[in-house]
Amino acid sequence: MATFFGEVLSVCSRAVEEDDEDLLEENEEDEQIRRELEEKREVHLHWSPEVSESLKSGSKLQCSDFILAVGHNASRFLSVHVLTSANWDAVGHASVWNERSRAATGQTSEECVFYRQKDNPSVLICQVTCYVAEDQLFQWTEKVFDCLQHRELNVTVLSDSTVAEYKTADYVSCSSAPFLRSLHSGAFTGQPVCKALEQPNIVTGLSAAVLNHCEVHRIAAVVYQCYSDVIGLDSVTMETYKPALTKLGKSIQLDPSPSTDVLRKFVRNTNIQSNLYI
Repeated sequence: MATFFGEVLSVCSRAVEEDDEDLLEENEEDEQIRRELEEKREVHLHWSPEVSESLKSGSKLQCSDFILAVGHNASRFLSVHVLTSANWDAVGHASVWNERSRAATGQTSEECVFYRQKDNPSVLICQVTCYVAEDQLFQWTEKVFDCLQHRELNVTVLSDSTVAEYKTADYVSCSSAPFLRSLHSGAFTGQPVCKALEQPNIVTGLSAAVLNHCEVHRIAAVVYQCYSDVIGLDSVTMETYKPALTKLGKSIQLDPSPSTDVLRKFVRNTNIQSNLYI
């Protein structure tokens, strides 16, 4: 502002100062909310006392085979054909909170559980039936693999997918589903039990995050993605995963014919529906 004598004076607006203060308070509130949300969405691993003591001492879990099941059918396949024996101990779980998780109901420990074989502790299984959000994939993968020794580690991922997401020039009929497709890291030297996943199909979610981590750290890993035309748990879809674990030989003992009671326990009696047009 210029005076009558040409002198220039600085002008301070009280309204502007108040607006700046309000804006600063709002920014601080937003920052606080953002920090609280980030803390809430952090992935936490909870190990058994024995494993926790080992990790605290600086030792990593000696793991030759890590089998990760992502999705309800993949996870229930392990429950029905592998974990029904008394040869496994639950050694930990991961807690994941996000907009689609059920962590608030206290069911987190049932949705992401780690099991270790009693006779061969180097074999580790993880069942994941909860949703892991995009911003949580990296930290889930980093935290889990940071607990495992990488030398001579082999990773097998079983993953659920709907046949509606499968892209092909040829028509995929209901009679051809369910079927497996594979994708592996550069360090994987074995022979997959099924065809490779054709372009332009991709692997997404936790399976993709794990495969990417293994590729970067030169860990042998293979993803077996099962494309099914059935919504929900389905015994036929579960059976499709059998060849993937049969390939592991003595590391995993499959129950070839689980009892009817076991199947009833894990497979809900729901009407089979096609999701080809969903």
